[in-house]
Amino acid sequence: MTFPWLTTLIALPALGALLTALVPSGRGTLAKQVAIGAALVTLVVGALISLQYLFDIDMGVEAETYEWIPEFGASWALDVDGISLALIALTVLATPIVALAMWREAEDETRDPKAFFALLLSVEALTLTAFASRDLLLFYIVFEAMLIPLYFMIGMYGGPQRRYAAVKFLLYNLVGGLLMLAAVIGLYVQSVDAGAPSFFVPDLVALDIDTDTQRWLFLGFMIAFAIKAPLWPFHTWLPDAAAEATPSNAAFLSGVVDKVGTYGMIALVLPLFPDASREFAPAIVVLAVVSIIYGALLAIGQTDMKRLIGYTSISHFGFIVLGIFALTGEAASGATLYMVNHGLSTIALFVIVGFMIARRGSRQVGDFGGVQKPAPKLAGVFLFAGLSGLALPPLSTFLSEFLVISGTFLRYRPAAIVATLGIVLAALYILWLYQRTMTGPVRPDVEGMADLRTREAVVVAPLFALILLVGFFPKPLVDVIDEAVEPTIVEVDVERPEPLAPVAEPVEEGTGR
Repeated sequence: MTFPWLTTLIALPALGALLTALVPSGRGTLAKQVAIGAALVTLVVGALISLQYLFDIDMGVEAETYEWIPEFGASWALDVDGISLALIALTVLATPIVALAMWREAEDETRDPKAFFALLLSVEALTLTAFASRDLLLFYIVFEAMLIPLYFMIGMYGGPQRRYAAVKFLLYNLVGGLLMLAAVIGLYVQSVDAGAPSFFVPDLVALDIDTDTQRWLFLGFMIAFAIKAPLWPFHTWLPDAAAEATPSNAAFLSGVVDKVGTYGMIALVLPLFPDASREFAPAIVVLAVVSIIYGALLAIGQTDMKRLIGYTSISHFGFIVLGIFALTGEAASGATLYMVNHGLSTIALFVIVGFMIARRGSRQVGDFGGVQKPAPKLAGVFLFAGLSGLALPPLSTFLSEFLVISGTFLRYRPAAIVATLGIVLAALYILWLYQRTMTGPVRPDVEGMADLRTREAVVVAPLFALILLVGFFPKPLVDVIDEAVEPTIVEVDVERPEPLAPVAEPVEEGTGR
C-alpha cells in the first residue's frame, strides 16, 4: 500500500486547527506559533507532491479511493492533475504567509486570537479537499462546509460592518449551494437511471445525458460557482467582505478560496455538461467581459483601499471565466495560470495594504499621501505588488492575461478586443492608488510612519519571488497545466478555431523551399 499523500495533506491543517483550538486561553502567541507550524508542515508536504508532477520525481503520489457511503456510491476519492495541483500549491503557500501577516490583526481585547488561526487552518483543509476531490458528494460537502469558518472569520474580526458583510457572504453562497445541491441530486439520479449509482466524477462524466437535462444541471452548478468566483451580476458580496474582513482574511478569501468557484467551472462544469457548456458559452463570455470592465471601472472610483482591491478581483475573475468559456486550450491554460497568479498578486496587495492600515489606523485613500518619503521600502513593495496586479511584463500575471486574450481572440474576437480595455483600466486604478497614497506632499499623520519591518519583508518576499520566477520561467507549470487542460477541452468537443495565420510548410533540406 502506497503512502496516502493527499489524505495526509488535508489532515495536517485539520489537525493543526484542532491543536490551535486546544491551546489554553491567554496563550495567544503559542496558538499563533502552532498554527504557523502546522501551515509550514503542510507546505512541505504540498511541495513534495508538486515535485512529482513538475519535475517527474517519483514521490509515490497516487489517486486514493476509500469507501465512504457504498450504498450511494460515494467515496473518499482524491486525485490531482495539473489544474488542481496548481491551486493546491497556491493554497499551501498562501496559508503560512497569510497566517504570519495575521500576527497582529487577530489581537483584540475581547477575543482570543487562537480562534482566528484555528479557523484559517480549517478553511485550508476544506479548500484542499475541494481541489483534490474526485467524488461529487464530497466536493459539495466541503464546498458548503467552508462557509462556516469563513462566516465567523469575517463576522468576528474586522471592520464596523463586519456582521453585515458576513451575513451577506453567507446568504449569497447558501443560495448558490442550494442550487448546486439540486443539480448534484439530479446528476446522481442520472447515474441511477444508467444502472450504476455513483458520485465518482469520472463515472458521471461518462454518462450520456440528454441536452435538455444538461442545461438545467449546468445552471445549478454554474450559478453556484459564479457566486463563489464571483462573476457579475452575482458579485456584490465580495466588495463588502473584502472591505470589512481583516486585510489578511480578505487576501485568503479572494486570493485562494474564491478559486474553488472557477476551479469548479473548468474541472466539473465543462466535462460533466459539454453540450450545455457549448450552448451557454457565448452568454458566459458576455458576463465575463462585463465583469472585467465593471470591476475595473468601479475600482477607479473607490476611496476605500480594501474595497478597491475587492473590485479589482471582480475584474480579474472576469478574465479567468473568459478564458475558461472561450473553449480553447490556450485560453483555458491561461485561465488556470491566471488563478495562481491572481492569488499571488492579490494576496500581496491585501497584506501590504494591511501593513499600511495598521500604521495609519485608516483604510481611506485620502488619509495617506507622501508615504514613500518616510517609508520608501514599504512604498517599493506596494509598487511591485501593484505592477503585478496590472500585469506588467515580465511579471507572472502578464503571461496569464496574454494567454487568455490570445486564446479568446481565436473564437470570440469582439470579446477579446473589449476585454483588453480592462488592462488599460487596471493601469489607471493601480497607478492612481499609488500616486494618491505614496507620492506628493507628506501628510502630517504620515510623517512618522515606520518603514517595512522584518516580519513584513518575510511575508512578501516569497510572493514576489514566485511572481518573478513564474514570469521568467513558466514552462514547468504551464506544461503540467496544459496536460490537464487538453483532455477537458477535448471533452467539450468543440471545433478547433483556425489559426490567425497560415502555418508554413516545412522546408525540404537542400531545396531552398
